[in-house]
Formats: sequence, C-alpha cells, structure tokens
Amino acid sequence: MDTEVKVIRSLDNPRKKVLFLGYTPGQTTLIDTLISSNCEVWHTQKKIESTQGYDFVVSYGYRYILKKSIIESSNAPIINLHISYLPWNRGAHPNFWSFFDCTPSGVSIHLIDEGVDTGPILYQRYVNFTKEQTTFSQTYKKLHIEIEALFKECIEEIIEGTYTTTPQRRKGTYHTVGDLPKEFSGWDANIQAEICRLDSLIFKSK
Repeated sequence: MDTEVKVIRSLDNPRKKVLFLGYTPGQTTLIDTLISSNCEVWHTQKKIESTQGYDFVVSYGYRYILKKSIIESSNAPIINLHISYLPWNRGAHPNFWSFFDCTPSGVSIHLIDEGVDTGPILYQRYVNFTKEQTTFSQTYKKLHIEIEALFKECIEEIIEGTYTTTPQRRKGTYHTVGDLPKEFSGWDANIQAEICRLDSLIFKSK
C-alpha cells in the first residue's frame, strides 16, 4: 500500500474497495457518493506505484499519467473522467480547445489504457451551454457538473462492472499544456470575444 494513500472512511463490510485519484472530498461530490453506495474509498493526489488490493480505481482531476507497468499489472478497472467529448480534445485544457477548434463540447467516462485519454468509452454526453454561460470559467464549471451527474446516474453499473465499452472512433485531437496560446488572456474572458481576438492575432502572425 502506498504511504500517501489514505482511507476517507473505513467500513466494516464494504461493497467495494475503491482507490480515488485526484480531487479531494472538498473538490468533488463523487467520493461521498461512493461512500453512500457502501464503498470504502481510499484517496491520494500523489503518484501511485500499484492498484493492487482495490476493486476499481477512479481518476478525476489526477495530475499524473499512470505508468504502463501499473496499467498492465492492474487487476482493477481504472476509470477516468475527462471533460471533453472524446476522441476530441484529449489531454490538457479540453474546454478551451472545444471552442477554439470548433469541436464538440461534452464529457466522457472511459477506461485508462497506455495512451492519454484514448481508452474505451463507458459513457458520454454532449453538453450545451446557456446564453448566460459566456466565459471559459463558467463553461468549465458546467462540464464538471455534467460529468459528476453522469457518473452518479451510472454508478451502479460502475460499481458492479456491468457497463459495456466502446472503442474510440477516429484519431480526434490532442493538446498539451504548452499548446495553450501564449496570447490567451485568461479563463474569465468572454469566449466569443477571446476566440475572435486570438484568431486575429494568429492570422496576422501568419
């Protein structure tokens, strides 16, 4: 057991033992949802070396890419929550790139494989925004609300492993942290105005 992994709540007779990677109970409601479903939840934000001893793993807001050896040796399904409509906008800042590249906005729950956000899809949902949600920050918040809602709707299948998987279609798109335009003015910018401004700057530079 990794020393950085801590139990959130110990149960005498848990339904499942879950390793939750990433967000803390103060940052997501999903940990409490799993506990309410009689799962014993262990948590860390640090790098892990193994998933042994757990029934399944949830990665949400986790800042590390799991090593190939961890994935290959895992007897537990490793499930990732990603705020894009995969295969579009794998990697970093998916909410920005969906607007900048004119690709679908949505959320995806998928199994982790050796690639970055390339694993088989469990659940997906397109997300539309209201006319009041005009900034990157507002749409980012909406995507997190939607992906947590999707997880909760499907939690029985996730816990019992009765979901079906669908391979991702086509190549899609991928971005790193360094791909974010250096001229980007920030997450509270009006989306349409900022995209037009960036388009103008990039066009002029070419």
